[in-house]
Amino acid sequence: MLTEPMRAGAVETARKRLVTAAEDLDGSRVAAQVVQSAHELGVVPVWERVCVPLLAALPGRTPGEIAVEHALAEGVRVGLDVLHREPGRQLPTGGVLIAGAEHEQHCLGLHALAAALRERGRGCLHLGPALPWAALASAVTRTGPHSVVVWSQTPVTGRAHRLARFRRDFPGVRVHGAGPGWIEPLPPPSVRLTSMSAALTALLDRGE
Repeated sequence: MLTEPMRAGAVETARKRLVTAAEDLDGSRVAAQVVQSAHELGVVPVWERVCVPLLAALPGRTPGEIAVEHALAEGVRVGLDVLHREPGRQLPTGGVLIAGAEHEQHCLGLHALAAALRERGRGCLHLGPALPWAALASAVTRTGPHSVVVWSQTPVTGRAHRLARFRRDFPGVRVHGAGPGWIEPLPPPSVRLTSMSAALTALLDRGE
């Protein structure tokens, strides 16, 4: 399902439903719509063609617009977090650790990535937003992942030199920068993941 094109009509319908729910400040309805659409169409298409464009299009200038933006973002986060979870079923992390860069609070992309991995029957160690570099290093030392994904939403947190330093400290770990904040070239062998599909390919490549 992840590789199938998403019908234009389905895209438009899903967007309209999400926008309507967000404008009603109904985060629960946003979450339910995300879950329904993802089950029908797949996590990656819904994230890349529905959620990301809607979040990017919100102006967020007036208090009312900011409230709608928050309702949408929180509903999307909740919807992604419940996707493909089963009570009592613990998926293996598969050697994958994901976290937000230090001071980075906007990490919806990580929730989407975790949901897409669960869709494939895989888990990950998700440590959330704004993880200090020292804490990330500690987590890697304790858990020994083969791959680390660091999310940055803005250039303020996407510091390529910090990623390079981290990579030097853990030469046996594949380190990836994800999100639009990594605008500087990443020093090899670190890789910038430019799409959710690219992220899945990179992470599942070693974990199957």
